[in-house]
Amino acid sequence: MMARVTTADDTSSELTLVVNGTAHRLRLDHRTTLLDALREHLGLTGTKKGCDHGQCGACTVLADGRRVTSCLLLAVAARGAEITTIEGLAAAGVPSGASRDGELHPLQAAFVEHDALQCGYCTPGQICSAAAMLGEAAAGWPSAASASLIAETPKTGPVTLDAAEIRERMSGNLCRCGAYVNILAAITDVARAAP
Repeated sequence: MMARVTTADDTSSELTLVVNGTAHRLRLDHRTTLLDALREHLGLTGTKKGCDHGQCGACTVLADGRRVTSCLLLAVAARGAEITTIEGLAAAGVPSGASRDGELHPLQAAFVEHDALQCGYCTPGQICSAAAMLGEAAAGWPSAASASLIAETPKTGPVTLDAAEIRERMSGNLCRCGAYVNILAAITDVARAAP
């Protein structure tokens, strides 16, 4: 039996990733994860590689506003999606041509204010996950914490983000330093201030 000879075209693809509002044309091995594309090919090292198995949430980024664990998503599967990393979060949702002039996203500012980080390794994933969670709650998406309430009384509109809701919705993001109390306080402040 003859061994199959592979060529660059068999193992890689040329693709465009739109990250933080900028289109990047790349040639990547088909097995390259979005996390590795961001860190190794685009130099966006804010997104962290924690467990590399989708279990800790350190690599969480937004794809079209929804949270994804970038260590499990192949870069080729992210084509066509608007990817937002921690580096672009402050500018996310800002109208084209407008600028925040270095201003932090409200969640970033709240994490600093509440000292919701220690080593900071999980912080980018925590903040990206929290940003998506705020959108999910505003859209009325139930969680395991709210599902029983919604089953009894169908609800339309935003879900109230109390401590139990926030804990449940953030349960996919681990903090090895145990800064959960301060993380909860930071997210609670931003949730209360949201329109």
